[in-house]
Amino acid sequence: MRRPPSPLWLAQPSRFATLSASRARAALALLVLLLATTLLALGTPGPPPVSGDPANRAEDQSDVVLYETIVEGVRHGGSYYPVTADALRAGNYPLRPFVTFRLPTLAMVQAALPAFVTTALLYLLAAATALAWFARLREAFARPPPVIAAMALLAGGMMAFVQPDLVAFHEVWAGLFVALSLAVRRPGRWMPAVAFGLVAVLVRETAGLYLALMAAIAWIEGDRREALGWAAAIGVLALAVGLHAHAVAQVVRPLDPASPGWSGLLGFGFFVRTMTISTALGLAPLWLAAPLVGLALFGWAAWRDPLGLRVLAITAGYALVLALFGRTDTFYWGLLVAPTLLVGLAFALDGVRDLVVGALDRRRITVTRMVR
Repeated sequence: MRRPPSPLWLAQPSRFATLSASRARAALALLVLLLATTLLALGTPGPPPVSGDPANRAEDQSDVVLYETIVEGVRHGGSYYPVTADALRAGNYPLRPFVTFRLPTLAMVQAALPAFVTTALLYLLAAATALAWFARLREAFARPPPVIAAMALLAGGMMAFVQPDLVAFHEVWAGLFVALSLAVRRPGRWMPAVAFGLVAVLVRETAGLYLALMAAIAWIEGDRREALGWAAAIGVLALAVGLHAHAVAQVVRPLDPASPGWSGLLGFGFFVRTMTISTALGLAPLWLAAPLVGLALFGWAAWRDPLGLRVLAITAGYALVLALFGRTDTFYWGLLVAPTLLVGLAFALDGVRDLVVGALDRRRITVTRMVR
């Protein structure tokens, strides 16, 4: 181990600050490989382009229009499952297996509230998420300027989450609850994090991977009580999904179409592409945005804090799911981890500097034995 250089932005040296020269070179080579691999996104198919014309909203945001139709049906006295089945049939959507039906949580809440209240709640949730992350990030950096930069990156990751047109989109709410859960979790104070994580999965069950990874990390770290807390949330999700499947079975007909399946096998490049679409990186050309996704992942690894590894593990978990099972029309799964991704760029500066300094370190210690 070598003496760590003084941090540039961070309050403490990065995770790579004390690596030996050989390990720093190896880590630097892996970083270059990661950045090169992100360029696979250039050859990976993405979702169909949108026209941006308000007159074509039904085609550009067909899923959102579907969810809005369901909410309106429930608001006017319909029962959730028959209303959803009719809406899926009308839109030529598959009705089998049962996971093609969203859990009723969000639709029922929206149907019970005026539209402007639901939008206000979304903004309130986004603000609470930003404040929670501000509390964590101001501890990570030594001065205000990098904190401001990190918050700007957080805002870039949350661009899609404050659009009123997407208020009926389940992943928007679930992604914010996942980000809020991560921010409020601290050693010995995990109950609020579990509660917010549970809300996320009751809105969108694909957030269950988040619960499973948090439970596994808590178990590995030796906090059995926290691990059991996350496991209890998984149990509640399992019960809710079981009841949901039973309700769906009552409204599905034998001739209703089935889903084509979730074995896209589009690879790591598809995950990178979904992250560029889901964040402010969509404003940049793909050849530039793709390496920034890899650099953000590296940044989370560089932060010497348990939260950094948690964010990295969860993002990597969803990257694997998208790479193996995602289809071009399910790119929105990436919204579950999009809010926090770009913040990793704020940690990357110290991490890259420390790897370069370590890789170039050629100092040698010579021990001379003197005999009198």
